[in-house]
Amino acid sequence: MLKPQDCIILIKLLANPGVEWSQRQLAKALCISLAETNAGIRRLGDAGLLRKDKDDRLFPNINAAEEFLVSGIKFFFPVKLGEYTRGMPTAIAAPIFHDKIALGNDPIPVWPDVIGKKRGVALAPIHPSIPKALRENPDPSFYELLALIDVIRSGRPRERNLATALLKEKLKYAK
Repeated sequence: MLKPQDCIILIKLLANPGVEWSQRQLAKALCISLAETNAGIRRLGDAGLLRKDKDDRLFPNINAAEEFLVSGIKFFFPVKLGEYTRGMPTAIAAPIFHDKIALGNDPIPVWPDVIGKKRGVALAPIHPSIPKALRENPDPSFYELLALIDVIRSGRPRERNLATALLKEKLKYAK
């Protein structure tokens, strides 16, 4: 059974194609422990979402990852909306959607974060370390993929369709 840290490991690898990560580097970039990283990589391999090349380097199985992220993640990690809070914009409020979706007057979805610069309704991230990881190790591609996945997890049909198309486009470059 996959765990939240497994998903953020997979998403980080998808967001940075061609980068060779050590487990220690991944753990530091994601603000999770080395043991969590090691176990997550093992579970991702068992699930067929990661493979090894002839030099024993890990890389994501793009087709399997796309299928999992588009069709499965919303069932494994359903959205939990919370109270009005300070945080980091996600889903349709993330920068990737600024020119694609008009927000209106409803509170924006945010990952709760005491250092966050925006206020909105709390949307629990896939893993609680995400806001800290993005704050300490900025990675726009990782942020974009996470926001797209949050729309797939939480959005209305039109928003989900747009996020799915954008996610598939981004994953083309991960191949």
